Amino acid sequence: MGRGIAVAFAYAGHAVTMIDVKVRPADQFATLEAEALGEIRKTLASLARFGLLAANDADAIIARVSVVPAQNMATALAGAGMVFEGVPEVVELKREVLASASKCVGPDIIIASTTSTILVDDISGAVERPGRFLNVHWLNPAYLIPLVEISPGAATDPAVIAQVKALLEGIGKVPVVCAATPGFIVPRIQALAMNEAARMVEEGVASPEDIDKAIRYGFGFRYAVLGLLEFIDWGGGDILYYASRYLEGALDSDRYRAPEVISRNMREGRIGLRTGAGFLDYSGLDVDSYREQRLAELVNLLRHFGLARPPVLDRD
Repeated sequence: MGRGIAVAFAYAGHAVTMIDVKVRPADQFATLEAEALGEIRKTLASLARFGLLAANDADAIIARVSVVPAQNMATALAGAGMVFEGVPEVVELKREVLASASKCVGPDIIIASTTSTILVDDISGAVERPGRFLNVHWLNPAYLIPLVEISPGAATDPAVIAQVKALLEGIGKVPVVCAATPGFIVPRIQALAMNEAARMVEEGVASPEDIDKAIRYGFGFRYAVLGLLEFIDWGGGDILYYASRYLEGALDSDRYRAPEVISRNMREGRIGLRTGAGFLDYSGLDVDSYREQRLAELVNLLRHFGLARPPVLDRD
């Protein structure tokens, strides 16, 4: 993940220093350095083939990335504008590295962990001045996926959140803020969906190939344009309410039970587009224009997948 983050920042014009936090002999470090820079060069070559940069621009981008050994960490961090920790998901290891890093940077330098599993407050105590610390969770591959999840801790200064959002937006990312909760946003939803897909294979509902086809051209297709909560509002929260009740009974599983907020929205008439409010507020919105825009985005996806076809017309 660290190498992917390095590509994202270097591509956007930033100088990046990758620090090896493990003390190792010079020859082993040289091998690691060559491997890291080689991987970054390979990634940039792929992006060039995809048309995101000219092949001869790769050298200028990779020149912005350096790799330094553990014994040079203090010197490297002294000039850092922001620090991302990306060591393995071991609490004590993260605490050790964060404690060392926080001693080497200025008091106002933001420090972020890229952990996907450990809550910010479980490791923030290792950081000097924890008000400048938060989790910044990237999705793999970090240099391509736009979304980055920001999860502040109890001590995180709100100004730090704003600074990190601005930095990420400046390199073309789409940051979202979520509470310090297990799974953040995407991994939590993703785990449910992946487990349900595996369960359907186990139950013989459909083949893996057909389930994946259903996800690509149905589930994922729609949610690339409409967010999950926006989609509830689009069709109406009442549809989800009744569908959930049916599935819970038919499949004899409370994993389909709708949360209380769905019932509450029903009672309060917050059905979605039809009533002007649901999870989102549509008051004052030109609903026809909004629908037209979303439908146009779906048509663009059809074209992307090569599935847009002209109508069949009778010809004399």
